[in-house]
Amino acid sequence: MRLLSHRDPATGKRSFGVVAMDLVITADELASVGGLDATDALLDTYWLLASDDWEARVKAAYAACVEAGLAGRHVSEFTAAAAIQTPEKIVCVGLNYRDHVAEGGRAAPERPILFAKFANAVVADGDPIIHPAGSHALDLEAELGVVIGKRARRVAAADAYEHVAGYVVTNDISARDWQGVKGALRDGEVGDGQWLRAKGSDTFLPMSAIIVTREEVPLPHELPIRGWYIPGSGPDAGTPVLWQDASTSDMIWQIPELIEYISAVITLEPGDIISTGTPSGVGVFRDPPVFLQPGGIDNPIVAEEVAAER
Repeated sequence: MRLLSHRDPATGKRSFGVVAMDLVITADELASVGGLDATDALLDTYWLLASDDWEARVKAAYAACVEAGLAGRHVSEFTAAAAIQTPEKIVCVGLNYRDHVAEGGRAAPERPILFAKFANAVVADGDPIIHPAGSHALDLEAELGVVIGKRARRVAAADAYEHVAGYVVTNDISARDWQGVKGALRDGEVGDGQWLRAKGSDTFLPMSAIIVTREEVPLPHELPIRGWYIPGSGPDAGTPVLWQDASTSDMIWQIPELIEYISAVITLEPGDIISTGTPSGVGVFRDPPVFLQPGGIDNPIVAEEVAAER
């Protein structure tokens, strides 16, 4: 099953629908035609995941809608919202792809490197990314995001998938100069010495609108993972360039290991996100380094922090 998060462009109200073959049956229709509890129909996906037996009930409502002949509306008619707009926790994993570690000239870490983002960083695919004043080296990192569907505390790797609701696509926007990556620093510059500001600034986590539930992804470590850069200026402006082209099979620590490691000390709740790391091909390690500019990717870059930011 695929859940589409969307918002009313006039009111900002969020809702969800089930999407199949690019056709969406909305939560309102799941309630009025399919018999889904009206309370659930008022919820967005974050709150839905916290309700009992949500997946079985949504599936049953969807099947009832299809049986009743409801065709649904095309996905293009909806304004995308981030799949989970206000997660309680966003746990990110650094240096979790072998080829990405190698391109930076580092040794593989001995244990997962964890850092956090917050809900302020979450935006929908297509929403603007704010380029904060003071940074000149924004970079992208395409990642597989894991959506927690069941409370996970001290969970063994063997049981980890029981706690996964599904998967999203995330983009770990990073200010490489603030992060302190050598290829991003100008003469005399030094980084922060930590990653929170560099990776947790407003709008620094674009997220897909769709959650693909776990049952549809039986082999999450055999997925292609790709990231495109679209130049905003110059002779190639507007032409997508494939920057990252890899497979989740290159992960150093796979999803069950990450859930075991994180949940040993951090209780994961429904709607929490684990962003599992990025493969090679990022801009800072190119020769010469290339960074995002206004209009440069699917999420347009706002040149500086402006009054009309959101």
